[in-house]
Parts: sequence; structure tokens; C-alpha cells
Amino acid sequence: MSTIKTDREYFLDSIRAYLMLLGVPFHVSLIYSSQRWAVNSSDPSLWLTVLNDFIHAFRMQVFFVISGYFSYMLYLRYQPQRWLKVRLERVGIPLLTAVPLITLPQFFMLKEWSQKIGDWSSFTLYQKYNTLMWELISHLWFLLVLVLLTVLGRVTFRWLRDQHHHRDYARVGWGKVALALLGWALLWCLFRRLIFIFLPAWLMDGLFSIAVLQTLFYLPFFMLGALAWKHPALKTLFVRFNPLMFGGALIMFFIYMANQRFSSGEGWLYELDALITTLMGLCMLNVCFCFGHKWLNSHSPRIIYLVNASLFIYLVHHPLTLLYGIFITPHIASNTLGFFAGLVLIFALAFALYEIHLRIPLLKFLFSGKINRQ
Repeated sequence: MSTIKTDREYFLDSIRAYLMLLGVPFHVSLIYSSQRWAVNSSDPSLWLTVLNDFIHAFRMQVFFVISGYFSYMLYLRYQPQRWLKVRLERVGIPLLTAVPLITLPQFFMLKEWSQKIGDWSSFTLYQKYNTLMWELISHLWFLLVLVLLTVLGRVTFRWLRDQHHHRDYARVGWGKVALALLGWALLWCLFRRLIFIFLPAWLMDGLFSIAVLQTLFYLPFFMLGALAWKHPALKTLFVRFNPLMFGGALIMFFIYMANQRFSSGEGWLYELDALITTLMGLCMLNVCFCFGHKWLNSHSPRIIYLVNASLFIYLVHHPLTLLYGIFITPHIASNTLGFFAGLVLIFALAFALYEIHLRIPLLKFLFSGKINRQ
């Protein structure tokens, strides 16, 4: 076991919690955006569409960098088998819990009260299986990807730990980092395009799309976080404000919106999206880290509470948002009012459920993967 002792990275805890909680405004704004979802308002809102696009364009890239950072930190603290067990419990148990308690009831809710599922009785056996994969994984997809990245980390982290040649990371700038990530993104695009040409049905398969394509896309961000732990100069680069990265985030966001509106699925929409969101995520990594380090890098009971609550809030907010969209959205004429009313109601209900679950030891264990030791 490693004896490494480090100060707690409060700003990374804070960023991770806020990125998780951004899932609530993301899905509530999705109701009022021009994007097609399970439930939509009658008339989309331009500013809520822009807000939804902005959150979606960078949030998970930054999240997986932080996940890789903390995962590698724990890898050095534990023996590899112990690390794998602890990480799979922390991520896998909430994933397995949320399927029967959240996404399965959500599936029946959508089947009965929305048009999203369609005519279930006419589906083939494979169509039913594939629909269930999409709906049961649903907003839990990032937990499945984290499980797979953790399993891959058993190999990739060992390789990283055993690297003894000393690259001068103080000389590594944003250009080299961007080229490395773009190189991987281009390989991902080539892989997807070959599947599109020769096995297009695979792209419609929910399990393949999430377990393979999403995992491969976020792998370099996960490893970038691990590299930032191993090489402090890299983390220093991330937390030092760079005006070019700030400007790049704005430019890439406008390009992202243009691609979403003017490209087609049969064309290069998804490949372009991968390249754009790779760069957008990298630019926003600097924005989030530098401002987070400046303003959020201190101990705060409120932040600790949000860190502990954020996963549970994210897990339960999705069906609450769908219920809000199905039953309340049609009765609120103003999209802006509906959006803010939805935020208040969904956050209030989600935090109330969080407080209830804290008082039930079994639920607390199932939604955190942690055992309370007296």
C-alpha cells in the first residue's frame, strides 16, 4: 500500500459536484429546447436551446478528467486488486441499484404516459431488448463507462505507474495536449465511420454505442486526469488561466451549435461532433480548473454536502424531470417560467429524497457503494 499523503483537492471536489448537478438544468432545459426528447414543450426556446447545447458540449469531458485524476490517486494508495474492488463497489453498486429502482420504473412510465417507446407489442425480440438497453442504461450511461474505464485502468494505470522515462512536462503546452487528444479522436472517427459503412446496425445498438463507443471516446480524458496526478506540471498547466483557451471555448461552442443544426446523421455529424467536443472539452477544462482553483479551493461544509449528495441527486432527478415534463410543462405557457419552476421543484424533491435515503442505511449503501464503519 502506498503511504502517499496529499492535501484534499477541494476545487476538484467542487467542480465534480457542480458538473454532476448540472445534469438537472441540462435535462430541464432539454424539455424547452429544439432537441427532440421524451417530452418537449409546444414551442422551443432559443436561449434554453443554447443553454442546453452549452452544458452538453463540455460537461462530461471535464468530469472524466477529474474521475481519472482521483482514480489514479486511489490506485497509488491501494494494492491493485483492492483498488479495483473499491472502485467497482463505489461505481457499480449505485449503477446496479438505479436500474431496478429508477430506470426500470422510468421505462414503464414512458411506455404508458409518452410516445417515446412506441408500439411495444409490435416490436421484435431484438427491438425489445435494444429498447430496454437504451432505456435501462439511460442517464446511467456514465456509470457504465466508469465501470469499464476502471476495469481498463487495471492495465492502463499499471502501465502509467511503471513508466520511468522522464518527459519534461513543464515543456508540454496546450498545443501538444490538443494534438494528442485530436489524434485519438480521429482514430475514433475512423473506427465509427468503418462501422457506419460495414455494420451500420451496430450504431443503433444501445449496449454497443455506450459500452464501446462512449468508453473509447472518454478514455483519453480519463487518462489525461491520471497524467495530471502523476505529473504536477500538467495540473499546473490546467489551473493556470489561458486566454486562448477561453476564446477557444467560445469559438468551439459556436462551431458545435452550427454542426448540430446543419449536419446530418448520414453525413459527418457524429465524427465532426467528436472532434469539436474534444476541443471544447479541453478548452473548458482550463476554464473550469482555473476558476475552480481560484474560487472553490477551500474547505466548505456546503461543498462537502453537495459532493456527497451530487450522485444521488443526479440519479433521481431524471424521472422527476420526465414527470414534470409530462404533467406540469403543458400547463405553463412561459418556457422561461417553466424552466425555473422545474429547477426549483426538481431540486427540492431530489434533495428531500436524498435526506430520506440518508436515514435508511440500506439505501445509503446501495446509492453510494460505501459501508459506514463505526
